[in-house]
Amino acid sequence: MHELSIAEGIVSLAEEQARNRRAARIEEVELEIGCLAGVEPGALDFALESAVKGTLLAGARLVRRYIPGEGKCTDCEAVFPLRSLPAPCPACGSWWVAVTRGKELRVKSVVVSFEKETAPGTEQ
Repeated sequence: MHELSIAEGIVSLAEEQARNRRAARIEEVELEIGCLAGVEPGALDFALESAVKGTLLAGARLVRRYIPGEGKCTDCEAVFPLRSLPAPCPACGSWWVAVTRGKELRVKSVVVSFEKETAPGTEQ
């Protein structure tokens, strides 16, 4: 399951950014996941549950933005939605299609906090 290595990469990247800024914890991580990236959303969610335990991401909100697939025919230059690969051009039937959107897999943003959480009733 390559989603586990993806989840570990997300955790590593987010923690590196937080530590470079001397943050106490990570509040939120926003991901952009292309529908053609070859990532199974359920498997990634499962892997992330395990990967964040004991890290600065434990308890962080994970926002997932899914990017729809889009292709451009290299023969007739038609631009059209892609739901899977390979796929022919719906305008001319050519199989020479370039993916223009939907293969992304990136950490778009990391929101950090510089204050440590305190347990209720222990504020000073």
